[in-house]
Amino acid sequence: MARVRTVRSLGVVGLVLAAAVTAGCSGSSSGPPAASHASSGSGSTSASTTTAGASAAPAPTESNPPGDIPDNQAYVAFRPAGGGFTVKVPEGWARTGQGGTTVFTDKLNRVEIATASASSAPTVASVGSEVVSRLRGQVPKFDGPKVSQVNRHAGSAVLLKYQGDSAADPVTGKVVRDAFERYAFYRQGHEVDLTLSGPVNADNVDPWRIVTDSFSWK
Repeated sequence: MARVRTVRSLGVVGLVLAAAVTAGCSGSSSGPPAASHASSGSGSTSASTTTAGASAAPAPTESNPPGDIPDNQAYVAFRPAGGGFTVKVPEGWARTGQGGTTVFTDKLNRVEIATASASSAPTVASVGSEVVSRLRGQVPKFDGPKVSQVNRHAGSAVLLKYQGDSAADPVTGKVVRDAFERYAFYRQGHEVDLTLSGPVNADNVDPWRIVTDSFSWK
C-alpha cells in the first residue's frame, strides 16, 4: 500500500513538472514578437533622428561669381618702354606683349593696352563707324555696341561698350560670353586704347574704374 502511494506521488510530481515546462515554453514563445516590435520601433526613431539632423545642416557657402575681381586686389603702375603715359594694372596678372600692345590676364579677365599714332582725336562718330566695323570682323559674335563720351582723370575719352565670345579654352574648349569696355585716350598725335574685358555676369565696375581713372599722360 505504501508503494502504491509512492508511485502516485511520483506521478503527480511528474505532471506538475510537465505543466511547468509547458508553461515555460509557452511564455518564451510570446517573447520574440515583443522583442521584435521594440526593435522595429527603435529603428524608426533612429531613422527619423538622422533625417532631421541632415535637413538642419547649413547650406554650403557659394563662391564669388566667375570673373569677379577680389575687393582686396592690389594694383601696380605700368609704363611702356617708350614712356608717354602710365596706368595701374592688377598686380600679379600674367603679362604678354607684341609691338605696341601689352596684355594683362588672370583667369577670365583681361586688360589690353594698345598705342598708336593718330592724326586726329577719336570721336563718338569715328569709333561708332570705323572701330565697330573692324571689331565685327575680329570678335566672335560681336553684339550690342554703345559709344559715348566719358571723363576720366586724364580728361575726355571715347568709350565703346560691346559683347562678344571669348576664345575657346585650350583645355576644356569652353567659351565664355564677355563684356568689353574700350576707352580711347588721345593727346598730341598719340592714341592709347585701353580695353577691359571679363564675363558678362561679373561685377567689375569698381576695378575697371580704378584702372581707367589711373591713366595719365607723362
